Amino acid sequence: MGRWSLRLSQLGLLAVLLACCYAEENYCFASRSKSCSQCLQAGKGCAYCPDEMFNGPRCDLYANIIAHGCSAGAAITASSSMKIEKNQKINMALSQSQVSPQMMTMSLLPGEEKMVDMEVFAPTKGPLDLYILMDFSNSMADDLDSLKNMGEELAKKVPTLSDNFTIGFGKFVDKVIEPQTDMRPEKLEKPWPDSDPPFSFQNVIRLTNNVKFFNDELQGERISGNLDAPEGGFDAILQAAVCKDQIGWRDHSTHLLVFSTESAFHYETDGMNVLSGILKRNDEQCHLDANEKYTEDIHQDYPSIPTLIRVLGDHNIIPVFAVTNHSYTYYEKLKEYFPIAEVGLLSEDSSNMLEIMTTAFQNIRSKMSIRAANKPKAFETEFLTKDNVVKQFGAFNFNPGKIGDFRMRVKAHRMLDDNPVCESDQADKEGVMRVKPTTFNAGLNVDASILCPTCDCEKTILPKAAICHTNGNLVCGKCQCSDGWLGTFCNCSASTSAKDISQCTAPGMKEPCSGRGDCLACGVCVCYNPDQFEGPYCQYDKTQCQRYQGFLCNDHGSCVMGGCACAKGWEGDACECPISTETCLDSKGVVCNERGKCVCGLCVCPESGMELTATCEPNFQALAGACEGTRSCVQCQAWKTGEKKDKDKCDTCPFKIKLVDELKKAEKVLEYCSFRDEDDDCTYQYTLENPEDPKVKGLEVQVLKKRDCPAASLLWLLPLLLFLLLLLALLLLCCWKYCACCKACCASCLALLPCCRKGRMVGFKEDEYLLRQSLLTSDHLDTPMVRTGRLKGTDLVRWKITDNVHRPPNHPQALIKPNPKEIIQHPISLRLNRLFSENLSRTESRDAEQLRKEVSDNLNEVYKQIPGAQKVQKTSFRMQRNAGKRQEYAIMDTVLTAPRSTFPDIVKLTEKNVQSGNVNDLKVVPGYYTVATDREAVGAVEFQEGVESVDVHVPLFVKDEDDDKKQLLVEAVDVPLGIAGIGKRLVNITIIKEHASSIFSFLQPAYTYSRSDGVANIPISREIIENGRTQVTYRTRDQTAKDKKDYTNVEGDLSYGPDETQKLVPVRLLELSEKDGLLDEKQVRQFVMDLSNPRQGAKLGRYPRTTVTITDLPEPSVMMFKKGTQNFTTSDPTYSIPVVRARNPNSPATVKWRTKKSQRLDLSGVLKFNPGETEKDIVIDPKSKPGPVTSETIQLELFDPSSNASVGERKTTLINVIDGAGPRSPDFAQMQQKGNKNLTASSPGGHILSPENLKAKATGPRNIRLNWDPPSGNPQGYKVKYWIYGDPEEDAKVMDVKTPQAELTNLYPYCDYETKVCAYNAMGDGYDTDMVPCQTLEDVPGEPGRLAFNVISPTVTQVSWGEPAETNGNITAYEVIYTPIGEDTKPEGAAKKIKIDNPKKRMLLIENLQRAQTYQYKVRAMNSMGWGPFRDATINLASQPARPLSIPIIPDIPIIDAEAGDEYDSYLMYSSEVMKSPAGSKTPSVSGDDYNMNGKWDSSFQFPGGSASRNLSTSSSPRSTLGTNYRGGGGSSFTTETSTTYMSGSGGTRRTDMTVGGGGVHTSEVIMRKHSEHRAYTEENIRDSIVIGDLSGKFPDLGGFGYNASQSSSQFSYSLSQGSRARTGSSDVNEALYSLDRVLQDARVSPGVPDTPSRLVFSALGPTALKVSWQEPHCEKDITGYCVLYQLLSGGEVNRISVGNPAENAVLIQDLLPNNSYLFKVKAQSQEGWGPEREGVITIESAVDPKSPLCPMPGSPFTLSTPSAPGPLVFTALSPDSLHLSWDKPRKPNGDILGYIVTCEQLHGGGDVRSFQVNGDSSETSLTVPNLTENVPYKFKVQARTTQGFGPEREGIITIESQDGGDMSQYDSQSMSRREVFQLPTDVSTLTNVSHTMINDPYYSGDGMMTTTQHMESSGIVTRQVTKEVVQRSVMGGTTVTKKMFYES
Repeated sequence: MGRWSLRLSQLGLLAVLLACCYAEENYCFASRSKSCSQCLQAGKGCAYCPDEMFNGPRCDLYANIIAHGCSAGAAITASSSMKIEKNQKINMALSQSQVSPQMMTMSLLPGEEKMVDMEVFAPTKGPLDLYILMDFSNSMADDLDSLKNMGEELAKKVPTLSDNFTIGFGKFVDKVIEPQTDMRPEKLEKPWPDSDPPFSFQNVIRLTNNVKFFNDELQGERISGNLDAPEGGFDAILQAAVCKDQIGWRDHSTHLLVFSTESAFHYETDGMNVLSGILKRNDEQCHLDANEKYTEDIHQDYPSIPTLIRVLGDHNIIPVFAVTNHSYTYYEKLKEYFPIAEVGLLSEDSSNMLEIMTTAFQNIRSKMSIRAANKPKAFETEFLTKDNVVKQFGAFNFNPGKIGDFRMRVKAHRMLDDNPVCESDQADKEGVMRVKPTTFNAGLNVDASILCPTCDCEKTILPKAAICHTNGNLVCGKCQCSDGWLGTFCNCSASTSAKDISQCTAPGMKEPCSGRGDCLACGVCVCYNPDQFEGPYCQYDKTQCQRYQGFLCNDHGSCVMGGCACAKGWEGDACECPISTETCLDSKGVVCNERGKCVCGLCVCPESGMELTATCEPNFQALAGACEGTRSCVQCQAWKTGEKKDKDKCDTCPFKIKLVDELKKAEKVLEYCSFRDEDDDCTYQYTLENPEDPKVKGLEVQVLKKRDCPAASLLWLLPLLLFLLLLLALLLLCCWKYCACCKACCASCLALLPCCRKGRMVGFKEDEYLLRQSLLTSDHLDTPMVRTGRLKGTDLVRWKITDNVHRPPNHPQALIKPNPKEIIQHPISLRLNRLFSENLSRTESRDAEQLRKEVSDNLNEVYKQIPGAQKVQKTSFRMQRNAGKRQEYAIMDTVLTAPRSTFPDIVKLTEKNVQSGNVNDLKVVPGYYTVATDREAVGAVEFQEGVESVDVHVPLFVKDEDDDKKQLLVEAVDVPLGIAGIGKRLVNITIIKEHASSIFSFLQPAYTYSRSDGVANIPISREIIENGRTQVTYRTRDQTAKDKKDYTNVEGDLSYGPDETQKLVPVRLLELSEKDGLLDEKQVRQFVMDLSNPRQGAKLGRYPRTTVTITDLPEPSVMMFKKGTQNFTTSDPTYSIPVVRARNPNSPATVKWRTKKSQRLDLSGVLKFNPGETEKDIVIDPKSKPGPVTSETIQLELFDPSSNASVGERKTTLINVIDGAGPRSPDFAQMQQKGNKNLTASSPGGHILSPENLKAKATGPRNIRLNWDPPSGNPQGYKVKYWIYGDPEEDAKVMDVKTPQAELTNLYPYCDYETKVCAYNAMGDGYDTDMVPCQTLEDVPGEPGRLAFNVISPTVTQVSWGEPAETNGNITAYEVIYTPIGEDTKPEGAAKKIKIDNPKKRMLLIENLQRAQTYQYKVRAMNSMGWGPFRDATINLASQPARPLSIPIIPDIPIIDAEAGDEYDSYLMYSSEVMKSPAGSKTPSVSGDDYNMNGKWDSSFQFPGGSASRNLSTSSSPRSTLGTNYRGGGGSSFTTETSTTYMSGSGGTRRTDMTVGGGGVHTSEVIMRKHSEHRAYTEENIRDSIVIGDLSGKFPDLGGFGYNASQSSSQFSYSLSQGSRARTGSSDVNEALYSLDRVLQDARVSPGVPDTPSRLVFSALGPTALKVSWQEPHCEKDITGYCVLYQLLSGGEVNRISVGNPAENAVLIQDLLPNNSYLFKVKAQSQEGWGPEREGVITIESAVDPKSPLCPMPGSPFTLSTPSAPGPLVFTALSPDSLHLSWDKPRKPNGDILGYIVTCEQLHGGGDVRSFQVNGDSSETSLTVPNLTENVPYKFKVQARTTQGFGPEREGIITIESQDGGDMSQYDSQSMSRREVFQLPTDVSTLTNVSHTMINDPYYSGDGMMTTTQHMESSGIVTRQVTKEVVQRSVMGGTTVTKKMFYES
């Protein structure tokens, strides 16, 4: 018994100890130190107890050890030290920078902190060293002249900065090497007239105080020059910093380096990898020769930016960047990396250099950045103010001439790289830190080291001590047992106690170690899973402590010995309560407004008549406004009137008023309120403000004593007034009787009289609303309008609201006039003449669906007379509070899509129908309507008799592109019905948009849970904009569901750490009571959860509220066959067919079954599932019917399920009965095997059975919940295996759980997982369940991949981006926003937003951008969960070089015109490649300009390792190939090719071998001739072309080359000749291609004849109306007009439209037929004649009347489309006689695709026509075609077969060409190949070309397609090794499609 008492006392002691220390990490105890020294080295405060009889943990915090009985004298501790070695006080008389103290030493224990007080002093005018470093490239010539001319000003200005100054001068250009510098001898001597030779850096004038000498030396300097735009300034800065003696830097002065340039900078790797091949990294050493010039420029790379920052900091140099506007943004960003730096905007001639220096020097002296340099890794430092406020980056604002004091915190790390710091290297543990301001030379040297103490007692060892029973040694009070002995005192023999397991069994337990561990000798339990189980007997489970909101110990504590040990600052059984009251502080910093109590981190507020906030403050925001919320309390307390005039009600007011004689002015208080008292018509006024005394609760309300009351009536006038009124009545009666025309006049006059109007006025209650966008829960605001005076009669008030009234008339957005033809949405609201019911709020209810159809039918009938109007959509129903006597009537909200210009017509038509009470046959309530656009709205409200106030439901027009602060103006326009006048006419609404760091939102606006779920887990998503910590408050509220009856109310704060994006809020769902369960009519139970109070810069997002619906009825069971087919034999006695049940297994269910299509078995029956059963068998006896059992196929069907069940997707199964008793089917064998396994499992001693009914359900994007039924056999636990679909099961992750459920976390979103579960017991693991798949939910996508820009011109760019690395679902759209920005990155104009609905189009062509304007481009992706984050980039096209060698524009990409108005915002244009002639058209498409096509060159590079290539080139007519084969000497050879396709007529054949010898590459020059315009062509569909001839010539040795063009009347020749120097290829190619473009442009057509119109744009204005526009073509003479031709594609009359005005480039065409394709042609005319035509085919698709297919349905939507065919065709040569053909799925097939028909025939006849049938409808389909003949062109056709028939054909011509196959001149075609080679491969085998043509392609050019595929070949045997395929598509000049496949072996 004593043993148990001892064990239990130890257990209690340990629990208390751990509960005390685990709350805040006890690193002493956690270190589990084995020795005294290790204990002391664990960290500060650790102590070791050497007492021999001490029973507690020997290593712990000192306080814990003393508390557990260790004597204070015996405890061993260690202490640190800190000593100031040198501390000279600051002498302010010295004019130099000073720091105090100057030297100190400190030795810190691991984890210890020390504070050091410091002082700094900067003199008012201290010593100054000013070094000017200037760019001497040619563009800075005028800047140098300005600097020379400012000598006198410099002499005057510098002394004002310092009394003790020096000034120096240096110059720089760039590295003297290609390509930075022109290396021609004449340019090396003089790059520009009157200039010096190029150089990298030179120190011209050493720092001196002689200003005259400085000016004289400067006069002799001349400018130099280089080639590329960025300069080598970083080389110069580094040399100026490290060459201290040569430059002349002084020790005790401020070092200022003024860097002047107008260009960007080169930095590290520009020299090494990109430009000139320099390999050596910069060594950061001084390399100046006798002439003070930098000597290592051509041997070392540029320094990196971090290197520059570090070097300048080490040498106390502050950079000042004086740069021009051209490069200002580069240096503005660079400045942010320096502790202190300045950037000044330099004028073009540097005339303001002195002003920049002066301003920079003043700014630098006004701030100070203090840093600690050379810190050892084991230390970290922070700098604080005297008030202990941490200053980031050590930034202080100390004034020069005054002493500044601050504090430095030095902290020693406990761990370093996950190891104890004392185990790290000595260099990491000690060193001398230098602490100083970055501008000072003086500083504090701190000799810091880590103290790693050792214990003296470890040196004294007592062997075989008596206390250790002579079985061990005593060291520092602890026994170290000999082998074979265990226990604290070595008194337990391991051999004799090993068999006694009773010591491992706790009282009340049956199993040793609680069945959770192994019993070792001496009663020591070793738990199976120490991370889960603990305790002397493994009796505690670390996962079974109390939870809060689903989190173990609320995630603020640890589960220790069965209880929660809370972290510091938390308490409660589940650590659910914060100790701090910070969450209870109100706006004044008072706890709960001193009204309530702070209980568990939340305010518990007393009952009050007012709505209170979470901190017990009056929540006026929840009411209509502050004035309205306080009005009744002011009335009752001041005048004993109003709705709270009873004393009991008045006492509930949360504030007391104060009567004053005079009120404060409105601008000095929170609110200024004025109301009229209805009881006595007096007007009273009061103010609201926060009290100055924070102890005062609530608001301070001051009420004006004097009220404005109407004057008292004069009784003596009463008889006179009565007489006059009687007389007036008689006169009116006469007029009424004898003059009909006077009746109306009389009524009007009476209405105008205030006495007759009874003083009735209407107007808005408030003057202004101030809203924060992040707190908005609706896109509308209910603005109260009130009526005063006698409330008899009805008044109808019309109102309107206007958006963005804050913008002045000259605002950029205000100058953009809306496009009247733009199709926009018009929200419309009407009040229906029927009461609102709860069913109408449920969109899926039958009542809502029926009413929605009735509303749509009637509204569509009325609005069809609006031109261009479509059908109404998004119809919903609601009820509006404060709507007078008709607020119980339903309000209908819908959206009408129509042109913007029709808004007035829609308003008139709506008002007319509403006032009549009928909208067609729909009954509505007169007096209420709202019609809106995206920027304005109008409407009407009605005051019925006796109604004082109604709400105006005004839209707020909240948009992403809104200004940060925008204003809306609501105006009461007039009173068309009634006699009231308008009082307060205007209301201003201001909406402030905060720039949020995070956005909180529910994932969905509504959720549905069943009561049987028990818990509703509501996910709250966080979109991270700026990473960090943030919080949001959540709270549930009752709707039809009630707290503590249907669910348990929850509220609290969610805290998100960095990178956390989602958390779940569990809400407990309660079972129905017996009373509710008996009700037949069960009401829908709903509650809402709201988000509020986002903190740390966050805001609320799209769904700040979600509605949770509780369904009382469980989901119906789903029953289906387990398998689609079952196999049996004729010898089987019975057929057992399993049927499975999913969902709701706890209720009985039945389903009927029957046989079908059986020859002799006509059976049926009922299958009944009992509660808990999930699988049953249908047993069929084949001998139940007479006759022999024969082989047959039987169909079994499930039907007619019970009311609580349904039949699943596998409602039928096939039973295959085969002859004999032969081998069983695999299914049967498996079933039999499984049966044997189960028999074995159930035998004594066998493995445990598999769990049953495994279910997997995704609960979030990264979570899956599993649950299953436990098997028999008392399992000890379960192992859950899960892995990603497609991965091997061996790679599965395994989770060990103890309950039959598991939550998988940290999964990938939208990913398929496979799961299995097995149980285990003492015998081991049992059998696995069947695999159950599950897919996680979608999440918002990540940011798109890299943004790339192809600069076409300074105003045109092609933007492309990559798919997000984490799509987290299916990408459905992309959004591109581009905005012009200024130097400060602020917008300078309107942002353009483009949505691309096709996720495959990740590219955009933007035209007509502003020249030399910087734009910011942002792209984000969207999936079903919403938009992901933006990827952004900034670029100025003017600063980018033109890239003629870049990838040309891909066809079929959206094109955006940046200068177009809003008319382009509603649709996307497409490039002309989309608008081709369809297959079968006899007219060729004019799809591009020849010169553009021929002006593009494709340049490729051959890299090492390649062996051979197979080239597929294209042609549009029979032609030959110009092939080039390179051979190298020395046994090595290589082959390269790049095909550039040209349209050609007849041509010759030429193959030229080219040889590489001695490193040279030789090739042939070409002549390009243009055929005569009048030449007759025999080939069909062939346009004018270029013929390539042959001339001799050669390339220099990898050198430069140039093009020389000459023109004659008959030909244009281009010769390739060797340049005089080795220049870069890009510059010469730019010049050559520019000349080529220009010449080819001149050569296309006769001079003066217009070119083809460069683009066709179709805009659908309706289902039968189309706008056709084009861009003006190039023409040397004036264009006189245009001609537009169009006809049905199927044939018919050709319509012609002549445009005589050349300024017009668009026509409007009406009365087209819907769903019919039209062919359009546009051409231009000049005095010389008509130019070529531009063609396009277009179809307007819309819904049509079934009875009249040519008449569109009124209001139906319409879209534009183009004909679609399969394609494009992609050919890949597999061998000389076979190829691989693939194509894309038609984009808009007519019907469902069943398959494809492919035909193949020889182009020139001969051979049979071969046909292939391909089934399926995959997005990309392929076919392998064998048995082809080399060097023979084949024509392929691909046609889709759909449910509606065959679609259009896609054609292609292909030829497999081989060098071994002979000459190809018989086919008379021609192409050109060229490739630059950088490094030669070492082997090559065979070159095979395959050329083909795409003809009549409606999407891609009919001129051809080029595909290149690389293969590995050896000795004629083709081996295709493909591991990765990258497909890149491009277009050569808009007409030739190139698809390149790169295979990476």
